Amino acid sequence: MSQRTEIYGLSVAKELFDFIENHALSGLAVTSDQFWSGLADMVHDLGPKNRALLSYREDLQKKIDSWHITLRGKDHDAAAYQDFLTEIGYLVPEPADFVISTQNVDPEIALIPGPQLVVPIMNARYALNAANARWGSLYDALYGTNAMGDLPEGRGYDAARGARVIGWAKAYLDRAAPLANGSHADVTSYEVVGDKLLPALANSGQYVGMNKNESGNLNEVILQKNGLHIAIQIDPEGNIGSGDKAHVDDVLLESAVSVIMDCEDSVAAVDAPDKVLAYTNWLGLMRGDLAETVIKTELLLIEC
Repeated sequence: MSQRTEIYGLSVAKELFDFIENHALSGLAVTSDQFWSGLADMVHDLGPKNRALLSYREDLQKKIDSWHITLRGKDHDAAAYQDFLTEIGYLVPEPADFVISTQNVDPEIALIPGPQLVVPIMNARYALNAANARWGSLYDALYGTNAMGDLPEGRGYDAARGARVIGWAKAYLDRAAPLANGSHADVTSYEVVGDKLLPALANSGQYVGMNKNESGNLNEVILQKNGLHIAIQIDPEGNIGSGDKAHVDDVLLESAVSVIMDCEDSVAAVDAPDKVLAYTNWLGLMRGDLAETVIKTELLLIEC
């Protein structure tokens, strides 16, 4: 059992108390007394209401269990069961039609048709990977998976496979953001003149912006398809860009536009150490200082 700290009528696990005092409140315009007194007010106000609801739920469950036990072995009577559930208040009359709306919803939830990740926040590595999954390398995804029909072989870089990746990616650009004339595979340079991309797109509205490096040279062209963005990265000195006729070093796709950080893994985070771990990782994500060290080792198999 965790050690407890008594404060404002609350009995708080020491791990949680130390986390709030030493980490969560750091840098905030909220004092320790303000936090604990405010939390105590909520707990003392809502605690009895929550216990009453839990008691009501338990009473309903006992009545339902008793109903099934009493009728054990008999054919199920759906109509009688519905009447019973209505009688005990488990089912209530359907309300009249109503209209409900939302506001101030982030576009990643309301408007952008992108995928969503669900990860256990208790695992810092998973949480960081998910938070950084907004953009993903199309080149890496094609090279390292069977998306092109086969998996990579060997440990070194396969130049032939790399060429297939680049060809596949540029064919994808032809489908997602076709040029007014020709193919992305034939482009020798991307340029932005005024607010227009050259070579011109068949749908000029798909060009939404660009970035330049410190030297003022174009290093990224941003396109859009169905509300999701495509970033063509340009680097004449890059590993891939140096050998590409248009100096395209990678193509990034807007991937997981939102993430659910789930406060459970194989089991729910119910005790103080688990909760503090979840809160610590979340705090690190919010502050941008969550870090995790990953050590990779190779398993060497020797046949004798």
